[in-house]
Amino acid sequence: MPDIRSDLAKITFSVLSIALLIGSSLWILRPFLGATIWAAMVVVASWPALLWFEEKLWRRRSLAVLVMVLILLLLFVLPLTMAISTIAANADEVYSWVKALISRGAPELPAWVGSLPFVGPRLTAAWNAQVASGVSGLESQIAPYAKQVTGWLLAQAGVVGALTLQFLLTVVIAGLMYAQGENAAATMRQFGRKLGGQRGEDAVVLAGKAIRGVALGVGVTAIVQAVMGGIGLAIAGVPFAALLTAVMFMFCIVQIGPTLVLAPAVVWVFWSGSTGWGIFLLVWTLIVGTMDNFLRPFLIKRGADLPLLLIFAGVIGGLLGFGLVGIFVGPVLLAVSYTLMVAWLDDPEPLSATAR
Repeated sequence: MPDIRSDLAKITFSVLSIALLIGSSLWILRPFLGATIWAAMVVVASWPALLWFEEKLWRRRSLAVLVMVLILLLLFVLPLTMAISTIAANADEVYSWVKALISRGAPELPAWVGSLPFVGPRLTAAWNAQVASGVSGLESQIAPYAKQVTGWLLAQAGVVGALTLQFLLTVVIAGLMYAQGENAAATMRQFGRKLGGQRGEDAVVLAGKAIRGVALGVGVTAIVQAVMGGIGLAIAGVPFAALLTAVMFMFCIVQIGPTLVLAPAVVWVFWSGSTGWGIFLLVWTLIVGTMDNFLRPFLIKRGADLPLLLIFAGVIGGLLGFGLVGIFVGPVLLAVSYTLMVAWLDDPEPLSATAR
């Protein structure tokens, strides 16, 4: 009869050794984990595009990888880096522009604003009270906040280099994953099969579909909303339209939406006395701001056939729990957990001895 105590000690030390190895490996790779997770999400989401380019480029994987890396540089690294740099570089100009805008004073609101149900009288009263306080009163209220925002923007200039390096590292890792994608996918499927048999392998496949669906829904929706919002700003003659478009894109990616940029622009247009363009931009803001309510679910459903509430909760909860990368991690974890639970509930109950 084997000694139970020696077997227990052996198992305990084996588990501790494995945990120590895994923890040490993660600690060593810690500087690269963020870029690796982002690269994996990007590669999984854009893998069909890589195969399409490979088919068009004489089945040369190296050429397809080169094209995808260039696309990533143009779509992600260059715009985001330029947006952050532009925001930091124009901080003083934005502050001067706000002060000049304040010094012009506020015009009277159009008469139709006061006739709006519920909010019209309150808006008119608040606006008239602000006009009565004069330019000095408005400037004294806004100037401290403008200075704080300007200081924050200038402080962000110091992290542009580190952020650019992180983006470049993500693109490099993504290029390596593109080159060896099939081997990595086979390894992950084998790992899932070792853990849970066919069900574990199906969970790995589902995780890939969830990543692709969320990337399609969140990414494409953010691009469409930012572009549409930028077009509206340019047509209405709002200054810094390109800069505001870049800010809108980042806000849409983190699920804040474009309204936080478009609403102040609407106020500025009315303030400038262009009532017609203000009405146009207001209607445009309502359209662009609500576009994600139907566009994002439609795109996510095309990538992964999962309950919309599950995906939405994963996006928001993952963003709050894990940061920006949680937009993809959250839905993947919920999708895999949901599918495993459904499969477990659908398993037929084994027949008992009495039933036989």
